[in-house]
Amino acid sequence: MALTQQRKQEIISNFQVHETDTGSADVQIAMLTERINRLSEHLQANKKDHSSRRGLLKLIGHRKRLLAYLQQENREKYQALIARLGIRG
Repeated sequence: MALTQQRKQEIISNFQVHETDTGSADVQIAMLTERINRLSEHLQANKKDHSSRRGLLKLIGHRKRLLAYLQQENREKYQALIARLGIRG
């Protein structure tokens, strides 16, 4: 269920702001979105896995706080990121 190192590097290279960026809000939100999507698939197959459901809710809360921060700091960047990730329907 964990992200592979190769997949992490792909996400970082797609969303990084500058060449050495690995921890900006954009990258963190993209990584959390990938983990949330994987956990959601897992929970559809394993409906009684309550500990994973709790972890999923924690990840969603963390992503929500990062999105609120990004929206407050740079609204255009926020809009572009949610469109690119396909979140906030």
